[in-house]
Amino acid sequence: MTEQVQIKAASDKKQKQLMLSLLFDAIGMFSYTLPFIGEFADIAWAPISGFILARMYKGTVGTVGGIISFLEELFPLTDIIPTFTLTWIYTYYFSKEKK
Repeated sequence: MTEQVQIKAASDKKQKQLMLSLLFDAIGMFSYTLPFIGEFADIAWAPISGFILARMYKGTVGTVGGIISFLEELFPLTDIIPTFTLTWIYTYYFSKEKK
């Protein structure tokens, strides 16, 4: 019974992180809807997205992902990269760490 509870909790965490990742990627891409103003909004969003990603995914994955997210938001025309979602995919499908 305990194993089933642990599997359910892990599944819930996985789904929650996916939904949050999609939301944060959408927020990052939202700046494309605001001509000229959008790139300035990215300057404010860049440190916030880096911090959030680093907190969502612990360890090296979170740190590297946070840095990449920060830089991706700062550089023009890179908002299309779904950094949060790619980090989620890496964490749950390619990482060797047991989740």
